[in-house]
Amino acid sequence: MLRAMALPNGADAVAQGAGLGWHGAGEPQIAASDDGIALFDGFAYEGLSARDPAAALLTAVREFGFETALRSVSGDLAVAYLDLRKRELWLARDRLGVKPLYYTTMRGRFAFASRAGALLGLGGVRRLANRTFVALFAGSHYRTFDNDPQASPYADIRQLPAAHLVRVRSDGSMHLSRYWELVDEGDSSESEAELAAQYRELLKTAVLQRVGAARAPAFTLSGGMDSSSVLATTVTSTGAKQHAYSSVYSDPTFDETAEIRSMLDDHVECWHPVVIGTPDVFGLVERMVRVHDEPVATATWLSHFLVCEQAAKDGFTALFGGLGGDELNAGEYEYFFYYFADLKRAGDGAAFQSEAQAWARHHDHPIYRKSPAIAERQLARLVDLQRPGLCLPDRARIERYAAALAPGFFDLPSYMPAMDQPFRTYLKNRTYQDLFRETAPCCLRAEDRQTAAFGLEHFDPFLDHRLLELMFRVPGKMKIRDGVTKILLRRAMQGILPEETRTRIKKSGWNAPAHVWFSGSNAARLRDLVASRAFRERGIYDVEEVEHLIDEHQSIVASGEARENHMMFFWQLVNLESWLAAYRLEVTA
Repeated sequence: MLRAMALPNGADAVAQGAGLGWHGAGEPQIAASDDGIALFDGFAYEGLSARDPAAALLTAVREFGFETALRSVSGDLAVAYLDLRKRELWLARDRLGVKPLYYTTMRGRFAFASRAGALLGLGGVRRLANRTFVALFAGSHYRTFDNDPQASPYADIRQLPAAHLVRVRSDGSMHLSRYWELVDEGDSSESEAELAAQYRELLKTAVLQRVGAARAPAFTLSGGMDSSSVLATTVTSTGAKQHAYSSVYSDPTFDETAEIRSMLDDHVECWHPVVIGTPDVFGLVERMVRVHDEPVATATWLSHFLVCEQAAKDGFTALFGGLGGDELNAGEYEYFFYYFADLKRAGDGAAFQSEAQAWARHHDHPIYRKSPAIAERQLARLVDLQRPGLCLPDRARIERYAAALAPGFFDLPSYMPAMDQPFRTYLKNRTYQDLFRETAPCCLRAEDRQTAAFGLEHFDPFLDHRLLELMFRVPGKMKIRDGVTKILLRRAMQGILPEETRTRIKKSGWNAPAHVWFSGSNAARLRDLVASRAFRERGIYDVEEVEHLIDEHQSIVASGEARENHMMFFWQLVNLESWLAAYRLEVTA
C-alpha cells in the first residue's frame, strides 16, 4: 500500500518502513524534502500559505519544530509530519476537531487515517466493536457517545482529540499532549456594545477567510439565528447573494419553512428546499453507515445527508453552516438551568426568580413544562451548588433506556461520564462540555463524512477559535436575559439580520420528524428487525422491552397525545444494527 502512494520530489520513505499517502477527493496536499514529509488535510486561514499549506508546514517545522509551528496556524485541519532523520511521526488535529483523525497500533506498527474504516482493513486490527460505545449507543443518549475523546467505536482504533498532537517514535513510544486550551480569564469588564462590535468583526473575519478558501459555496439555512447569521454576514461582507439549502418536511412538527422565508428576499440568490416526507430510513441508514464507518448519532443527519447529495448534484463544492452557534451563544434550551445556577450561586435570588418566570413565559411546552419550581428541581439534579461551576451528569437522560439493554450486557446506572470543570461558572463549563465531550464531536464527524462522501468541503465559522476565546469571556447575562437566549449575537447582528429573524425568541431546534419515520410501514420493518435471529443472538437488547417500546411509540404517534415518544431510541437501534452487520463486527467482552 505504501509503495503505491506517490510522494512528491521523488521522496521514498518506504525503505525506512514508513510513509505518508493521500487517498480521496481533491488534490493531494503533500510536500517532501530529504529530511521530512508533511501531509495537510483541510484549510489554513492564518499562519501558513493557503495555496500550498503542506509545503509551508514543512518549512515551518524545519525552522521552528512541529509544536511551535502548529501553534501559529489557524485553520480546520489534520496534519502529519514524518521526520526521516529522527524517525519520528507527528500528528495533530485542529483546535475544535473539525477534521477527524484516527490511529491504531498493531504488531509494532502504527497507522493513522481520517476514516476509521481505512484502519479496519489493516492486518492486525480486529473487527471488534468497543463494548462501552455499543452499550451507550444502544441504551443511552447521544451526548454520552464522545465522553472519552480518545475512544472510537472500534476496540483497536483510537481518536486524536481536538487541540492535541501526538509524537510517535521509532521504538513505538507515544506522547500525547494538548497544544491549545481555553483559559478561565473571568468575565470581561467591557460593555455589551464593545463586545458585540468585537463579535461582529470576528465573525466577519471567520466567514470571509472560509469563503476565500471555498469554491462554489452554498449555505445551509434553517429558521434559527446561527445559519442565518453566517449567511447574512457573508452577503453583507461580499455584497453578493448566495445559494441556500434547507431541509423541509411534509410533517409540520419540525418544519421551519415559515421562519426561513424572512431571509430569502435580501440574502438568497436561489433557495433550494429539499423536501423530505417519509424516507426509506432503513435504506438511507445503510448508505450513511458506510459513509461514516460508524452508526450515526441523530436523525437530523439523515436530512443533512440528503441536502449534501442535492447540493453536489447541483454543482456546488462547499457547504457553510451554523454548527457551534448554539454552544457559543447559549442557544440550547438546557443552558437556562446553568445560567440559573450561576445566579443562585451568586446569591441573586431575585434575578433567579425573574429569569425563571421569563423562561416559563416564553418557552412553556405541553410536554416539557416550565416554571420556577421546575427550574429548582432541575438545578438539584444538574449542578452542585456547593461547588462553583460543577455540573453533574444528567442521570435521567443517561439511563432513560437502561431497561432496553439485555441483563448483564452493561451496567448503565453505574456509568459515570467525565465532567470537565475548567471554569468558575456552570454555564461556561456546560458549554465547554458540549464542545469537547458531547454535542460538537459527533456532529463534526458526521458533517465531515457526509460532505466528503459527495465531494463537498464544509465550513463552520462559529467554530473559529478566536470566537471561542471571546465568548468564554462574555458574562452569562449577555447570553441569556429575560428568558431570551443569544443576547450578544442578537446585538451583533443588528442591521445584518432581518429583524424578524434577529428578534425571534422561540426555536424548533434542529430536529427531524423521525417519530413519523418509525411508524406505519417502517414500524413493520422495525418489528422484523427486532424479531430477527441476528438481532436476538447479539445479546445487546432486552427484546421484550424493545417490543414494548415499539408498541408504546406507535400508540403515542397514532393518538397524537402530548407525550415524549421513542424516535431517538429507534434511530440509534437501527443505526447500531446496520453498522454491526455491515462491518461484520463482534463486541468486546
